[in-house]
Amino acid sequence: MLFAVPRRSIRGLLMGGVKYPSALNSVCSPPPFLRHRFLHLRTSIRCPPEVNSLFCCLKSSRFSSCVACPSTGAHAVEGDEVAKRVDYLTSKLEAFGIHSRECKPGQQVRQLCPKCKGGSSAESSLSFLISKDGDSAMWLCFRAKCGWKGYIPVYGDANTTYASKNKNFRVITERDLQLEPLCEELISYFSERNISEETLRRNSVMQSKDDNEIIITFCYKRKGVLVSCSYRTVSKNIWQELGTESIFYGLDDINQATDVIIVLSEIDKLSMEEAGYLNCVSVPCGVIDQICNGQLDLEDTKFQYLWNCNEYLEKASRIILATDSNSSGQAVAEELARRLGKERCWRVEWPKKNDAELCKDANEVLMYLGPDSLRKVVENAELYPIKGLFKFRDFVHEIDEYYYQSNIEHLGVSTGWRALDGLYNVVAGELTLITGVPNSGKSEWIDALLCNINERHGWKFALCSMENKVEEHARKLLEKHIKKPFFSASYGGSTDRMTVEEFEAGKKWLDNTFYLIRCEDDCLPSVTWVLDRAKLAVLRYGVRGLVIDPYNELDHQRFNFQTETEYVSQMLTKVKRFAEHHSCHVWFVAHPKQLHDWDGRAPNLYDISGSAHFVNKCDNGIVIHRDRNLTTGLGVEVYVRKVRNKVSGTVGVASLSYKRVTGEFHDKDQNCSGTAVTSSEEKLERTPYQDIVNK
Repeated sequence: MLFAVPRRSIRGLLMGGVKYPSALNSVCSPPPFLRHRFLHLRTSIRCPPEVNSLFCCLKSSRFSSCVACPSTGAHAVEGDEVAKRVDYLTSKLEAFGIHSRECKPGQQVRQLCPKCKGGSSAESSLSFLISKDGDSAMWLCFRAKCGWKGYIPVYGDANTTYASKNKNFRVITERDLQLEPLCEELISYFSERNISEETLRRNSVMQSKDDNEIIITFCYKRKGVLVSCSYRTVSKNIWQELGTESIFYGLDDINQATDVIIVLSEIDKLSMEEAGYLNCVSVPCGVIDQICNGQLDLEDTKFQYLWNCNEYLEKASRIILATDSNSSGQAVAEELARRLGKERCWRVEWPKKNDAELCKDANEVLMYLGPDSLRKVVENAELYPIKGLFKFRDFVHEIDEYYYQSNIEHLGVSTGWRALDGLYNVVAGELTLITGVPNSGKSEWIDALLCNINERHGWKFALCSMENKVEEHARKLLEKHIKKPFFSASYGGSTDRMTVEEFEAGKKWLDNTFYLIRCEDDCLPSVTWVLDRAKLAVLRYGVRGLVIDPYNELDHQRFNFQTETEYVSQMLTKVKRFAEHHSCHVWFVAHPKQLHDWDGRAPNLYDISGSAHFVNKCDNGIVIHRDRNLTTGLGVEVYVRKVRNKVSGTVGVASLSYKRVTGEFHDKDQNCSGTAVTSSEEKLERTPYQDIVNK
């Protein structure tokens, strides 16, 4: 079997301390711009045998694009098994922000690094590879300031690391840095901040001198050994010892700790100790320097301390982020939570310092409110919010509004027909499916419904009606609104045509009520295209309803591997998400399939051409059926076949009369009401129509 790796990838294999056993049994060819990077000098670091053999093969082959590697032999897997492994790997990689859906096994690809985002140039710096047998995947970011790399087997835990600018850190001692105990002046300085001398001594707070200026020195230790130092003057000039490893201040205090508090300064860490919390660490000084207008410079490697202290943090089940209350502190908290895992992070809410200001950090709470208040801040810490995960209390306003009926639209607005009031009401954010045999009046009924809702509630609508010419659709809507025929034609009978004044006023009404979604070229619009225009209509005009009429006039191209059922499910999910997110009711018209041996009865929702998901996904399902047994031919029955929300209606049948001259629908008599369906009738209504005919 053949294997090829770019030079920087081999470097990562040899120097990263990460093992890549099965990923080497792969086939890939490096892109031209990486061929000159094919090999790196061998280091004294101990490498896995597979990497050493690969290095020798590369060396002997004079950096050829492909080299021989041991075959997988009995471990070779069939194509179906490889596909399963790749699918499983893909799902695991998504958690790391690596999108590998389009990556083929054995093929090296480049994409945007999820850690550094490609820096300021946003280059595709992450080189990524899935082994040919689908057994593992590995990656490396070529940016020197990032260097994120990792290996993940199909069955097992991932191993990741970051590059470090300084492989060999300086070894420092208190003697070399000429550190000495704090003088009385600095002890008084901390005393004014309510920090005791005992706390200072326990946390190795010392002093040094520079040109006769006394400087506060915070000693960063790990297992009692000095690793780094940060310096602070009384005038708040801050800097870090160069060439030393970046770790938390107070790291030894969280050894084996299940609860960890993270603050942004050494003084805040000391303040937490005064409140009784030893399990607190401070981020290294300089992290705040990455903040600009509340945004983090993720290109920086100042967060390297997280990886360097990972063995301490991975044992913590609860991490309380007590960062500063300003925008810089909140930006650091967000990035810490993202990297550490929001599911185990909590955050504090700082109390008021006075009537006008909040306390900025832990030390201000200690100084102005005392240690008891600081303890309450930590005790009352709340779970860190996770996008897409909520508690019911996050929606208490909406729930109260629903209970007290302060917004009547939550219960649904009336259709304007008393026969339907008990069966179907229009609720914002829901999807209603409309069907019926051809020439049953589906589009006419929807137009009449929109006119009623506009007249009663002032709603505006977006119309994607591909079967109607614009002028014809305008005529139908104006006739229903003005209640007069558009023309003095035979269908108008003796009824007077609408006047010019009524027509001009009607045009203004049309322009202020309806917004057309139409594809101006020869191609058919897709559902995604329609929804994108509908979003703009919501934003620009405040529309509350969308009509898509009909389904078969849209472009329904799908992937070769996708069935029609899968496509319909995903398409309807998009439509429902649009309705929910924009509080917009959607009416979706779909035609039934050809009904063999049809006896004139109303079809069922399951007779819709395409998929049963039309019925499963919709909130309301309605069948419009013309009563062809009447001699006048003007009776219309509205079958409400499905209502998901019992507050807005129930399954049943309503009868309306149709006025052909103006296209209006009316209740058949003044005292009529819809007929709810009993349990046995409801079962019959929900039985597929063809089954009824067969019975």
